[in-house]
Amino acid sequence: MNHFSQIAAQLERCGLDGVLLTEEANRFYASGFHSAGTDGAALVTRRGAWYFTDSRYIEAAERYVQDAKIDEVRPGRGYSTLIEEVVKAEGIARLGFEDAYMTVRDHGFYAKALSCQLVPATELLWELRSVKSPEELAVMEQAQRIAEKALEEILNEIRPGVTEKEIAARLQYLMLHFGAEDMSFDPIVVSGPNGSLPHGVPSDKTIQRGEFVTMDFGCVYHGYCSDMTRTVAVGSADEEMRRVYETVLAAQKAGIAAARAGVTGKAVDGAARSIIAAAGYGDYFGHSFGHGVGVEIHEAPNATPGNEKPLPAGAVISAEPGIYLPGRLGVRIEDVIALTEEGCVNLTRAPKELLIL
Repeated sequence: MNHFSQIAAQLERCGLDGVLLTEEANRFYASGFHSAGTDGAALVTRRGAWYFTDSRYIEAAERYVQDAKIDEVRPGRGYSTLIEEVVKAEGIARLGFEDAYMTVRDHGFYAKALSCQLVPATELLWELRSVKSPEELAVMEQAQRIAEKALEEILNEIRPGVTEKEIAARLQYLMLHFGAEDMSFDPIVVSGPNGSLPHGVPSDKTIQRGEFVTMDFGCVYHGYCSDMTRTVAVGSADEEMRRVYETVLAAQKAGIAAARAGVTGKAVDGAARSIIAAAGYGDYFGHSFGHGVGVEIHEAPNATPGNEKPLPAGAVISAEPGIYLPGRLGVRIEDVIALTEEGCVNLTRAPKELLIL
């Protein structure tokens, strides 16, 4: 699965003759082939596509990259030389570059080495990546299924005396065991008072009876990310714990009900935020309702208080409100949803009613 043709189709509209992709996620989106870090470059013009890489990846690129010409970087024929050859052959005058990712140093290097104007073009890739095709959605659903299998297994292992680190390590193993290529991010596992840290790092703290355990995790499958959060109680849940949990769940359901193509990210966030505020916990929900998910775990578009742009059909966003009471407890519940004109499709199937282990 590559997107060379989709990128090429937008170049004229953007006033570009081509676009140079050096950032890892954008290279993968364009080519469907992953090479680490800065070890590769994709070049898309109105008439064709090229993929350049070094000897470590050239055989794999020739095997897996389709609909593009492949060339190898060698001593004396670096990336700038290969790109300049295409610039001259294609008559490129305006070449898009990833202004949100390219360093000042690299920009200066390419500006000097290439006989064309470099034009900021990050927004073009963000716009394209924000709308998922049916093929992309199918892969993302598989990534969700893998994460959910790991959740189902880990629930059997959460008990008093087990540490946050042990649960995080097992989640990673289980996702790899069930077919993941990598983690979407380092899993977040926090319990009891640590739960008030939305992005807390798993520690040696042991889980105690009567505490919440929040697990935020996801995996990469065929280059696309999954993301989910579940909060469970161990042994028992007191009245406050239940009240906070039910408030977060009601807020998440309200945000999901409001989510559809054409609605602003602010409106979706506000639907959930109003529930939490009405329950008296407004000061304890500091992050946004959700973010885009795809090739990267955080990408456009976002369901944030500041996003007044309409969300596009085909966008995939997280739905993850939370309440965090400092030094006491925290609850977050997260699904991933795909937006349609009529509403949204929840890609997450795992139960989310309060579970007491």
